[in-house]
Amino acid sequence: MRVASIDIGTNTFRLLIGEFRDSKLKKLHIERVITRLGGGFESGRVITKDAMERAISTLKRFSSVLREYKVDIVRAVATSVVREALNGQEFVEKVKQETGIEVEVISGEEEALLTVIGVLSSVNVDSRFCVIFDVGGGSTEYACVDAKRKEVLWAKSTALGVVHLAERFLKTDIPLDTDIKALCEEVKSVLSRELPQALKESLESDLITLVGTAGTPTTLAAIELGLENYDPDMVNGFLLKRERVFSILSRLIKLPSSERLSIKGLERGREDVIIPGAIIVLKTMDWFSKDTVIVSDGGLLEGIAYSMVNLSN
Repeated sequence: MRVASIDIGTNTFRLLIGEFRDSKLKKLHIERVITRLGGGFESGRVITKDAMERAISTLKRFSSVLREYKVDIVRAVATSVVREALNGQEFVEKVKQETGIEVEVISGEEEALLTVIGVLSSVNVDSRFCVIFDVGGGSTEYACVDAKRKEVLWAKSTALGVVHLAERFLKTDIPLDTDIKALCEEVKSVLSRELPQALKESLESDLITLVGTAGTPTTLAAIELGLENYDPDMVNGFLLKRERVFSILSRLIKLPSSERLSIKGLERGREDVIIPGAIIVLKTMDWFSKDTVIVSDGGLLEGIAYSMVNLSN
């Protein structure tokens, strides 16, 4: 069975086409396009006309790829910005009309659960528990998993989106110290307010592994590896250390956005959002008292693909 999953994110659209053989996903085609669907969202809580046009253009191309590969089942999901936008339903209808792709708007909790499926199919976790977090453009999802039983203990979607944070706090090309401090305080405050303190305290820190997925953790790994071209095999399972993330962040905030693009591993379109993203990673490590994060190249996109196997049975 040939399947296609589409992740319509706040910053990035991603497409995966694959086949299942003996319950394992073989990837035939994968691509991503930074559309910045959530650009300008903070000012009016709507998807702007320009952002919608960029999105439709990308999804038209995705639609032609689906036909080329003769896909049997397609599942396209939209996340934070579409579920929050006042014109989110208008966007969904426009996509269907112009591309033929039916978009399903999922909740933050379902997004977290699908991400767990994708991550656990991609990386091995040796500890009893793991906390998986997906740093997105409009939100960041967290899920605590009993890795041995593959049981989700809790899942939470937080209002920590790198696009929204960049637009709110990064007012100058080279960020001001006061803006970085305010951004750090905002991330710390949201984590303290929205993550379940009682459950964290019930788990011993040495029994927890942190696993990060999506654009920020994979980009930080690519920067640390100095990759000219992104290599999922090198990124997947890479161990990010706190001091190296801090070092990368310290370097980034001293540079204008144009010079950040000269850094190997940093993809065009992420030169601003990598700053709040790195801060989310650092503050997440602090909150769970961990010095390392395992990077997963697999996540929501793969979880969507696996969900289609279950839906078809």
